[in-house]
Amino acid sequence: MTRARRAAFAAAALIAAIGLAALGVWQLERRIWKHELAAAVDARIHAAPVAAPGPGEWNRVDAKTDAYRRITATGVFRHDRETLVQAVTDRGPGFWVLTPLETPGFTLLVNRGFVPRDRRAPEARAAGNLPGPVTVAGLLRVTEPGGAFLRTNDPAADRWFSRDVATIAKARGLGKTAPYFVDADASPNPGGYPVGGLTVVRFPDNHMVYALTWFALCALSLFFAWRLWRIRD
Repeated sequence: MTRARRAAFAAAALIAAIGLAALGVWQLERRIWKHELAAAVDARIHAAPVAAPGPGEWNRVDAKTDAYRRITATGVFRHDRETLVQAVTDRGPGFWVLTPLETPGFTLLVNRGFVPRDRRAPEARAAGNLPGPVTVAGLLRVTEPGGAFLRTNDPAADRWFSRDVATIAKARGLGKTAPYFVDADASPNPGGYPVGGLTVVRFPDNHMVYALTWFALCALSLFFAWRLWRIRD
């Protein structure tokens, strides 16, 4: 290998090392951000509940500041317009039961909880369909538009893979509907279904592993560049 080619390879290795180091630093920054996010969400979950945001606040509701905030709302469930969204939980496969809650001034979609496949039909869990005014407490969740991975919501066939608030509201002919939904807490329903309080709050944190990987590759690139530089004609 000529000196010019060795110099070119060494320069490429140095450039690669700089890029790999930058990726490692980025992963460390992501790790700090993830820890701050987890701490913020934990604080919201354990804070005192507040009233569900009304229409005047909807344009300020977002995942960064409001996801998993504890909220309450009082109204009347429209069980005749519930929506079943496919779910896989620690209890096995089944459905989330999303029921419109008509409150003074707007409608709020409430994920009342999980039902197994044999409880899909409303009559199989009729005892849990609470009549009259109820107060719901739970966690604010941002909408999940579109569907799930490789599975698209199909309103025409009434097949749902994600809790897409706007599309569900349109399909069910709901009026003014909040742009978020609520995961109901673990308060038991008569008859045992739906089962609430199954929200999974988990933030995967592999950033340190990724950072160490990038830094190790950076070190190898530097070693490669050094070896090329040391070779004599």
